[in-house]
Amino acid sequence: MKLLKNLFDNNKKWAEKIKEADPDFFAKLSRQQQPEYLWIGCSDSRVPSNQIVDLLPGEIFVHRNIANVVIPTDLNCLSVIQYAVEVLKVKHIIVCGHYGCGGVQAALAKRAFGLIDTWLRHIKDVYRHHQESLDSITDPDEKLNRLCELNVIEQVANVCHTSIVQKAWEAGQELSIHGWIYSIEDGILKDLGVSIAGACDISETYRVNLP
Repeated sequence: MKLLKNLFDNNKKWAEKIKEADPDFFAKLSRQQQPEYLWIGCSDSRVPSNQIVDLLPGEIFVHRNIANVVIPTDLNCLSVIQYAVEVLKVKHIIVCGHYGCGGVQAALAKRAFGLIDTWLRHIKDVYRHHQESLDSITDPDEKLNRLCELNVIEQVANVCHTSIVQKAWEAGQELSIHGWIYSIEDGILKDLGVSIAGACDISETYRVNLP
């Protein structure tokens, strides 16, 4: 039976390194978490949320899935958003995709992959909404990366359309939703220019009449 001893060794070295820099770090961390940010990102192992923005454990609340999708029926993602907004009182929700995303690439492919096809359907919907402009792009990599950007923008909208976020806005809670994308090739984040801080910034179709 393999016990992955190397990972336990790495853990001890990491913990010792942290304690050398700040002896009280874990004691303080164990008492509470007060992150200002919720990060909704891709499960890709090359896109580690904390390291990308150089934040320590406890400073960012994280949810990750294939292709950073926010689906209205995904109770896992919605539960994370609710906890982050209503309990942790985060001030920012960041939807962060990445260029060259394998999930987005699979959605572009006209083939069946199995169980994941149901998940990828949501990205295919994004493609369908922007098909004319996307099909005008002849370079495959450029087309993929543009769909990665459009997917982030769509998921930002999906976050804003939740009753959780709109309830927070209605109550006067400070909360902004942002769309970013990350380049694995150079480690740099790009702001997609999508930042929504109130129901007035979303389509009236999706506004929820709260009691």
